[in-house]
Amino acid sequence: MTKKLFVQALAKYLAGVVLLGVLIFLPAGTLRFPNGWLLMGLLFIPMLGAGIVMMIHDPALLEKRLNAKEQQGEQKEVVWQSGLMFIAAFVLAGLNFRFGWLTLPNWVVWAASVLFLLAYLMWGEVLRENAWLSRTVEVQKGQIVVDSGLYGVVRHPMYSASVLLFLSMPLVLNSIFSFLVMLVYLPIISKRIRGEEKLLKKELPGYAEYTERVKYRLIPFIW
Repeated sequence: MTKKLFVQALAKYLAGVVLLGVLIFLPAGTLRFPNGWLLMGLLFIPMLGAGIVMMIHDPALLEKRLNAKEQQGEQKEVVWQSGLMFIAAFVLAGLNFRFGWLTLPNWVVWAASVLFLLAYLMWGEVLRENAWLSRTVEVQKGQIVVDSGLYGVVRHPMYSASVLLFLSMPLVLNSIFSFLVMLVYLPIISKRIRGEEKLLKKELPGYAEYTERVKYRLIPFIW
């Protein structure tokens, strides 16, 4: 671990906290938005713990994830589309609270909170299983196909975890309108997966055979 990596990680973490806070609480018109604080806690407390673990045990992985930037035009498009989706969903959640448009039963909020944490655990397990995991679509030097654990169930368990995370977020925020916006993530991630698999089949030895063994990309028995 280096001082530079620590400062970089801390700066990005705090920037994320501030950005999400602005997107949620500014439209809400108040800091007294309990569901906003609930999501902030569910998201950033485990994130801090995961960051500390990576910083201690695998700083190279942390640095790779902090500095990752898409190089392919199609994947850059996916990134900015996802960004617009997040902005719209969080702003709508704040406005929904501010104007009291439509509220969900409490059990939906708490069930979504449990689902969010389970998805976070799944995300952590994927990080443990796959040392080659990257935030960008690429094939790294010396990379091999990982086909054990969750990768023996679906080909992209990290994206499966992200779908659960992103679809549970608006429900934690008590906003069905934000949930409808977040459904846009499904075609976005489908496009990313198709582009990623095209690259992996071309450049990663054994990946084409892996796709024959593990049939499902994202959801078992569905796709």
